[in-house]
Amino acid sequence: MYIKYNRIFAIIALSIFLLNFNSAQNNKYNISAIGFYNLENLFDTIDAPDIRDTEFTPKGSKLWNSEKYYEKLHNMAKVISLMATDKAKDGVAILGVSEIENRSVLEDLVKQPALAKRRYGIIHFDSNDRRGIDLAILYQPKYFIPTNAKPVPVNIYSGTEKIFTRDILFVSGLFNGEKIHILVNHWPSRRGGESKTAPWRAAAALECKKITDSLTAIDPMAKVIIMGDLNDDPVSPSVKKVLNAKSKKNKVKEGELYNPMAQFFYRGIGTTAYRDAWSLFDQIILSYGWIPKNQDGLRFYKAHIFNKSFLIQKKGHFKGYPMRTFAGNEFLHGYSDHFPVFIYVIKKK
Repeated sequence: MYIKYNRIFAIIALSIFLLNFNSAQNNKYNISAIGFYNLENLFDTIDAPDIRDTEFTPKGSKLWNSEKYYEKLHNMAKVISLMATDKAKDGVAILGVSEIENRSVLEDLVKQPALAKRRYGIIHFDSNDRRGIDLAILYQPKYFIPTNAKPVPVNIYSGTEKIFTRDILFVSGLFNGEKIHILVNHWPSRRGGESKTAPWRAAAALECKKITDSLTAIDPMAKVIIMGDLNDDPVSPSVKKVLNAKSKKNKVKEGELYNPMAQFFYRGIGTTAYRDAWSLFDQIILSYGWIPKNQDGLRFYKAHIFNKSFLIQKKGHFKGYPMRTFAGNEFLHGYSDHFPVFIYVIKKK
């Protein structure tokens, strides 16, 4: 009994210590969050003539109407509003998003009651994707001031046929007064076979590597973030070989990249599931400049997968998976087939 109570007191003492330690850390640093979320087919209800969106219309196979659309917006806003709020009072200051049809769906999203007070700005360009889905960045102007933004095309071919896929969204700006660079990605899917489509994702990875190398050649401490739905895992050739993203922070040298998401993958934790196997396609990869602790500027603190219980399917064929919007054409009232991810970054006060 004596040993039992000693253990209890030891656990309580440790908890108090950690609470006080974290509080002391928070008092020394400003904490902000940067994230990414695949919004899984955030389409409006209008049939656009130049893209393949007919299924997401009232007469389409998914019977996509205003009621479902606004429920989807409400659900997406709920998730975004809760991300990172345990340490960053305003949640994610910058959020890369994918699988959105156009700018107007984002304008509707940021007006949702759960998000309206944050006054998110939008950076978006139309892409040449065959389904008409785009990438974008939502940002809180109180934290981030964009100074440059452009789409970077990914030129890939199947034989002589050009494959139309999402551009890379390249944005630079001042984050808490410090210059950073962000590359938002949605690399080609594995449809048609993982090995057959691997060169396409390698081509997208190479574009990211070229941009990152050019930035770090000018400034070895340049703070670059490569984020997105890569349709590959941290150990896939596109990430491991082309980007040469290291899984251990202490192994990263100037000019190299660090992948904090790898720690989750090696523990069997993913962001999306298919045929009872988890994948970690949603990643945030960092340049060396984010790592050193002996700097007064922004630096990486922690990475997270936002996989709260309410985002998980509780029953049915997809039990345990992310609670998605549709299963085939059946409306599930869910969120996305991907969990969002985010990182905390800190800066001395």
